[in-house]
Amino acid sequence: MNTHRSPVPVSFFGIAVGSLALANAWRVAARIWPVPAIVADLLTFAALAVWIVVLLAYAHKWLHHTAEARAELQHPVQSSFAALGPVSSLLAAIALLNYSRPIALVLFVVAAASQLALGMFLHGRFWQGGRKSELVTPAIYLPTVASSFVAGTASASFGWVHLGAVFFGAGVLSWLALESLILHRAAVHDPLPDALRPTLGIQLAPPVVGGVAYLSLTAGTPDLFAQVLLGYGLYQALLLLRLLPWVRQQPFTPSYWAFSFGVAALPTMAMRMVERGTSGPVEWVAPVLFVLANIAIGILVVGTLGQLQGKLLPAVPANSNDAAVRNGTDAQRAASVATQDAAAHGR
Repeated sequence: MNTHRSPVPVSFFGIAVGSLALANAWRVAARIWPVPAIVADLLTFAALAVWIVVLLAYAHKWLHHTAEARAELQHPVQSSFAALGPVSSLLAAIALLNYSRPIALVLFVVAAASQLALGMFLHGRFWQGGRKSELVTPAIYLPTVASSFVAGTASASFGWVHLGAVFFGAGVLSWLALESLILHRAAVHDPLPDALRPTLGIQLAPPVVGGVAYLSLTAGTPDLFAQVLLGYGLYQALLLLRLLPWVRQQPFTPSYWAFSFGVAALPTMAMRMVERGTSGPVEWVAPVLFVLANIAIGILVVGTLGQLQGKLLPAVPANSNDAAVRNGTDAQRAASVATQDAAAHGR
């Protein structure tokens, strides 16, 4: 039987997001500690390479597997991960700013416009209703909260603080509204299916990615609000550690990269606070968080490389019409099953 590799799922942009976020963490660390700055450059180049590969692979999907790409964008769970495309591109623009402002500026404009358009499309559809409660996961943060916070950070990096504040406002108020939906779903509905549990890693991102944006938009010693955001981020990190054995009932898949953005942003926020003059416990916890983030993302890299021999993008029959299989991730297959199940039971 003829087979081919399934096209990349849009969630693979999460690998680029985590890689670029870790590179940024190393760049901040090199400013406050005696760590080799060359590591930040090497990680940045590697992360940019990952971003380009995923971007080209996803473009290839739209050119040669258009029906699957469209179905993915219409799916109530999978579609949220499309926001990681503009998010990763904004992070790439921030990284490129260290080497070429004109290139970074062009990328920022394209990515910011894309994230705004995609956010309006996905969040507008959310407001139209009809989503089953079982399909509410932390992935709903991505089109509005994550993209707005990163756009705010990127705007500040170019010196446009007022524009960044607009994006930050959209992100923080969307976060507060959406978190209540996620907590309600967790409290009164059945547990997430095993394959969707790694998406809980996204829960760490809003307070610390938002905290990095807030610090980018302000000056001087970090204020009480910055400390509040860091405190909630630390609390979320501890909560996820408590839930990790439950999450790990799902064997390793690239969906575990959902943890990476928050894992990298947490020490980045702490380090930037230290850089700006915060003393006391934050000074002590920042290096610990930095080491743990490198270990965690290193584990993700090793796990992903271990799946390159066929598991990362499984071979499927050339005549297969099963979009869930061809999309290639357990999380996406579980989401498709959950959608069908909810429809079948009228929930």
